[in-house]
Amino acid sequence: MTAAEENQTARRRAPAMSPERRREMIIQTAIPLIAEYGAAVTTAKIARAAGIGEGTIFRVFADKDELLQACVAEALSPEHAVRELDAIDASQPLPDRLAEAAEALQAHMSRMGAILGSLGHGGGKHPGTVRGGGREESTARIRAALADLLEPDKAALRRPPEQIAALFFGLLFTQPRTEDEPDLTPRELVEVFLHGAVSADAK
Repeated sequence: MTAAEENQTARRRAPAMSPERRREMIIQTAIPLIAEYGAAVTTAKIARAAGIGEGTIFRVFADKDELLQACVAEALSPEHAVRELDAIDASQPLPDRLAEAAEALQAHMSRMGAILGSLGHGGGKHPGTVRGGGREESTARIRAALADLLEPDKAALRRPPEQIAALFFGLLFTQPRTEDEPDLTPRELVEVFLHGAVSADAK
C-alpha cells in the first residue's frame, strides 16, 4: 500500500467529529478571518481555511449570519481570559502576577476590538449576551479571577481583593492614550497601579 493510500485509509477510519466539535473548530478558524475581512468574508474562504467543504458549515450553522453571531459571542466570551488568569502561578510576586494578568486581559480586549470593529460595532461596543454570560456576568467572572490572584497578598492590600481587582480591571479598560507618548507596557501599568505616579527615585 502506498503512503497516499494509507493516508486515505486513515482518513476514512478517523472518528467523525461531533457537531459541537465541528462547530467550535469552524468558529476558531473564522474569528481571525472575520477580524481581517469583516462581514465580507465568505463561507467558502472559511471552509478552505478549515480544510472542509463549504456545505459542512451549513450542517452546523443555519446561515452565515448565525456563524458571524457565534464568532462574536466566542470573541467576547470571558472563558479564555479566565482560563489564562487561573493558570498564572500564584506563588510569584504580586507585580509579576499582575503583569501577566494585564497581558492576558489586553490580548482579550484586542481580540474583542478586532472582531467588533471589523463587523461595524463602533467603539468596541459590547453587543450584549455572549457565551458564558452577558456583559455584567463576564466582567464579574474576570474580576473574580483577578481577586483570586490578589488573595495571597490580602493582608498587604489597602482594600479587599475584590475591590482592588475592580480598580485594576477598570484601569486596563480606561488607560488614557496620548499621541506623543507610547502606551504603558503591562509592567509599567502595574508599577503605576501599585506604587502611584511618583517614581521611587523622587520619594
